[in-house]
Amino acid sequence: MRDVTYPPIIVTAKTAFRALGQRFQMSGTEHVPREGGVLLAYNHISYVDFIYGGLAANPSDRLVRFMSKRELFDHRWVGPLMRSLHHIEVDRGEGVASFHTAVDYLRQGEAVGIFPEATISRSMELKEFKTGAVRIAAEAGVPLVPVILWGTQRMMTKDHPRDFSRGKTIAIKVGEPLHPTGANPTAETAELRSRMSQLLAEVVADYPTAEQPPGSWWVPASMGGTAPTPDEALTLDAAEKRERARRRAEKRAKKKR
Repeated sequence: MRDVTYPPIIVTAKTAFRALGQRFQMSGTEHVPREGGVLLAYNHISYVDFIYGGLAANPSDRLVRFMSKRELFDHRWVGPLMRSLHHIEVDRGEGVASFHTAVDYLRQGEAVGIFPEATISRSMELKEFKTGAVRIAAEAGVPLVPVILWGTQRMMTKDHPRDFSRGKTIAIKVGEPLHPTGANPTAETAELRSRMSQLLAEVVADYPTAEQPPGSWWVPASMGGTAPTPDEALTLDAAEKRERARRRAEKRAKKKR
């Protein structure tokens, strides 16, 4: 694919990272192949995950095409940018088109990024995974590489004010690739989630103690933090979903007037 926008965007992003005084803990990036199709599966804890997630493939000189919700592509300013970066539009109500687009990209030798949880995790732990990641990798015949991001939630996530103050550490840990066959998507998805859960525990344990004191709101309750438990997060997610539905109904009612 011809990339005009992506290279300068990367330069701009790295300049911003330096301006913010951010430090990076990166490991396992050698697991991202330098050529050929590869699907990278990320945990989802922040609105800026796709910005930092591409760094996992940067040492391999790869550009990641992220599968992102349709709403971003519908945005007046963000939409054209997303398309210029060749990201993949995902309609949550009808994912067949995005599935085939992702498979096509992978067969062309592209690196594609996917968030198996589909939405941001308020608990900072892994939510339940959709089976799309293993099904896409199996259909395209490419490796599925797990990636854990940590620290991005401290900048911009649900239920907390934005904080772009200087000096934060961003951790990115890449695991060994899986090779789904598609024979049992449920079992293979469980294996992917298990691998990523272990990577997440390792990343949290290795994060600078000075930046992650006991009781930190961005750390899972099961790991000594005060983030909502998975059950509490489900309740908050449900309330958010109801509120979105209410706003959509109001908007439709206004259009009919």
